[in-house]
Amino acid sequence: MKRIASFFIAASAISTWATGLESLESFVKSTKTGRTEFTQVVTFPSKGGQAARVKTSSGSFEFARPNRFKFVYKKPFEQSIVADGQTLWLYDVDLNQVTARKQASVLGSTPVALIAAAPDLQALRADFTLTDAPDKDAMHWVVATPKSKDSQLQSVRVGFSADNPATQKVGQLAALEILDSFGQRSLLTFTQFEANLALPANSFQFKAPAGADVMRQ
Repeated sequence: MKRIASFFIAASAISTWATGLESLESFVKSTKTGRTEFTQVVTFPSKGGQAARVKTSSGSFEFARPNRFKFVYKKPFEQSIVADGQTLWLYDVDLNQVTARKQASVLGSTPVALIAAAPDLQALRADFTLTDAPDKDAMHWVVATPKSKDSQLQSVRVGFSADNPATQKVGQLAALEILDSFGQRSLLTFTQFEANLALPANSFQFKAPAGADVMRQ
């Protein structure tokens, strides 16, 4: 199966002078459901003297805390990640192939735990070391470093847009940057975020398409 990047993002309200860590805490507490569009840019490290390669994709993401989400790649090819609370489904449209995994065994120290799975900051601290990072690009940043020595991630940086005091418009979680253990960097940016909306009951249901090859792990 083609590699599907399990990287997720959403939105949140933050105070005018919030730090990245305060922004993350506010997001986890106050944003129970969300829907957003994303653009993802993956930079692969150079090899054998060749220049680094860059790959761009886009799609949509929605979630209902805790532990239910749907992450859909629309371009350049179609792939889906759906978590129904029990099972994590990965579907490659081109290959008509589905991979099913027990959700509890794969979500721990992953980016999705930061923004859609964890019920509170205490739960996140069980798997990540969380620290504030300097403001950059008009965003507050927090760095999450996995505690597990077996993690395939080096670090995850989460960016929240700054507030606009003049309009009293609060900031929102706007970017996710992931660095893995192989030196691959993935940057997701988000637009058109909707928070705490009523999502249809079947939003996170998944049924394997007819004829699809289903692998259970």
